Amino acid sequence: MAKRTKKTKEKLKPNFVLTLKLDPELYQEDILDKRLDIGRRIYNACLNELNKRYRLMVESKEYQSAQKMPKTETSRNLVLQELNRKYRLTEYSIHQFVKPMQHHFKKNLDSHTVQKIATRCFEAFKGKIYHTAKTIHFKKYGELQSLEGKTNAAGIKFRNKTLVWNGLSIRVLIDPTDVYAQMALLQPIKYCRVLKSGTNYYLQLVLGGFPPVKLDKNGEFRHKVGSSKVGIDIGPQTAGITSEETVSLLELAPVIETPYRKIRQLQRKMDRSRRATNPNKYKANGTFNRSNNDRWVKSKHYQLDQLKLQRIQGKLKSLRKQSHNRLANEIISLGTEVNVETMSFKGLQKRAKKTTKNEKGKINRKKRFGKSLANKAPAMFLNILDNKLKHLGTELHRIKTAEVKASQYNHVEDDYVKKELSERWSMIGNDKIQRDLYSSFLILHVNPDLSTINRQQCLETYSRFKTLHDREIERLKTSTNRKLVSMGI
Repeated sequence: MAKRTKKTKEKLKPNFVLTLKLDPELYQEDILDKRLDIGRRIYNACLNELNKRYRLMVESKEYQSAQKMPKTETSRNLVLQELNRKYRLTEYSIHQFVKPMQHHFKKNLDSHTVQKIATRCFEAFKGKIYHTAKTIHFKKYGELQSLEGKTNAAGIKFRNKTLVWNGLSIRVLIDPTDVYAQMALLQPIKYCRVLKSGTNYYLQLVLGGFPPVKLDKNGEFRHKVGSSKVGIDIGPQTAGITSEETVSLLELAPVIETPYRKIRQLQRKMDRSRRATNPNKYKANGTFNRSNNDRWVKSKHYQLDQLKLQRIQGKLKSLRKQSHNRLANEIISLGTEVNVETMSFKGLQKRAKKTTKNEKGKINRKKRFGKSLANKAPAMFLNILDNKLKHLGTELHRIKTAEVKASQYNHVEDDYVKKELSERWSMIGNDKIQRDLYSSFLILHVNPDLSTINRQQCLETYSRFKTLHDREIERLKTSTNRKLVSMGI
């Protein structure tokens, strides 16, 4: 067994992030923006260099012969690793590449921050090296919105409620009544990150250990931890949840109400402005001119509209994350042994490939669930839930969807019946059961192998589930809240 390096051990230790707002002066905002753009240019320079080295490696005869070797052969991986070192496709080599750049920009960026930019670029480029990503994109102007250090001893530092960084001293806003922040600051600070979100600037402190437990006004734990098992059937917009005590069909991030009309109007306005101020960027027929490399010109009105759009999207992002955290805490209050289906949300996002026609001969739309996934972010919810469970010493149990087939199984007849996506109800014996809730019930009773359903447990607990199911359906019917079509209510 390979020995763990100091760096690997450090990564295994628990960390958490405390985000605090900065209070910069106008001139300090300009300096921060300048440093973020310098970081962007260094990132792009690293990516360009890695692309050159990768192309040289791919064109070499050694690489091409290695690719012909069977993937199961151990020597193949050793050859590829040696080629990575030969063509300097390593994190250390890219650190060496950025050294002269750091000297050039030393008044703005310290060596630790520049090395972290190089590491960030290399971690992204690994996707191309290991064939998990087709293209690694360069950062456009304004796209790099964070810079971080390596320790709190040098570079970006937090000292006495102040961000200290290369001649900058910016006050950090800490609410004295914020008990959570005060308790978090007692933990050791590993490193700091400067973040820009919209027009606001933040300091993120990466702290060692577990985050403090939140308490209510009475000094009791705000978020309880349950002891029962939980099954979740996750969808693009909803989550069916079943445990021993409760059965729920909930909308993910119900607080999200995307102002589509306002966004469309802003985007059209920005497009008109962009075309008017950059006529050389477009051909006579209105399409984009790829051969023109001039810098984009942004009018003041365009920049204001861009900020408005960023604020709208930033607000939606914050609300979505808060809602997901709230739901994750509710699930943990039921239990920490949580089963969920393994879902390919990326696959659900893609448009249908085949062109089909309906009964009237009209071509069916190829759109799928992209809009719903962008609004509700179910993958983000599962990541939040998994992280919370890991802090409690367990993790999310992802069942093998193709083997379990929870949406097709009938535990009474012990048979699998394929259903159309539009069928929102299942007949289980003589009972009419909501499809998502029944799937969550079956997922709850998946065996420890995560690939088979325990039919005996289903038979023993079904009557209790049916009572709770009917109660939840009645609640949904009488509720004045919005009901999604996918619920079938």
